Amino acid sequence: MLNIPDNPLILIDGSSYLYRAFYAYPITMNNGKIPTNAIYGVVNMLRSTMRQFLSERIAIIFDAEGQSFRSKMYPKYKANRQPMSEQLCCQIEPLKNVIQAMGIPLISVMGVEGDDVIGTLAVKSSKSNIPVLINTNDKDMAQLVNDNITLINTTNNEFMNRESVVKKFGIPPELIIDYLALTGDRSDNIPGVPGIGNKTATILLKKIGSLNDIFNNLNKVKSLNIRGSLSVTKKLENHKEIALLSYALSTIKLDVKLNETPQTLVKKIPNKRMLLELYKQLAFKSWLKEILEDIRN
Repeated sequence: MLNIPDNPLILIDGSSYLYRAFYAYPITMNNGKIPTNAIYGVVNMLRSTMRQFLSERIAIIFDAEGQSFRSKMYPKYKANRQPMSEQLCCQIEPLKNVIQAMGIPLISVMGVEGDDVIGTLAVKSSKSNIPVLINTNDKDMAQLVNDNITLINTTNNEFMNRESVVKKFGIPPELIIDYLALTGDRSDNIPGVPGIGNKTATILLKKIGSLNDIFNNLNKVKSLNIRGSLSVTKKLENHKEIALLSYALSTIKLDVKLNETPQTLVKKIPNKRMLLELYKQLAFKSWLKEILEDIRN
């Protein structure tokens, strides 16, 4: 485990938590037969995260409803994904109510994705010398890693710093967008250059440089130790526009207009009365007992 600095800004990928909780916890219902497993799972993960890092700086970021600018740029973006199930969808608003009652800042911005909000806050924080931990399982976020920004994998709790990015991808964080532009991203339906896999992309980036460097030096590709280097050159020549589109789709925005700043993202005092009512509605008995004892004391 890496050495974690005191009082980092913890930015939580709400979608990552939401899906992990929904599929990791068995379906449970409250007395009104409403599913509650994702709510319970996310809140449990939040409580665990706050215990682990003991930081007052924290925020959870969710995707807003509606299309993002990426879907307008490329209508097939994320079109391969199944619609959110009703059993999960109906838990989102009650979950947000609980998070707000816990005093945790919650952010959603129309027109962009949660990744863009996280990227904007992380970079602003880094520039202000506030260390950042991003809790996510989205590999795209590796492009944000620097000496002040570290990723935590939602699934296995592994940390990823600059050295870890190089070990996993074979390239530094500064070339992750270029890497995704070449390979694409199946989970987001980003096309990439047909026929360019992870290994070839890594060699191109290590030996030649950025995506622009590669397109400006296609004559160098044939001299690389790549199987079928001539066909690789043709693939790049024939699919330059797709590569550039994939680059744009993979780039996390760092300039989203926000009311919040890294300095204002501080956990507030929980609204215990509201939590009491919410835990009653959701039939979270152990937490209800905990709140009741807290209020009595």
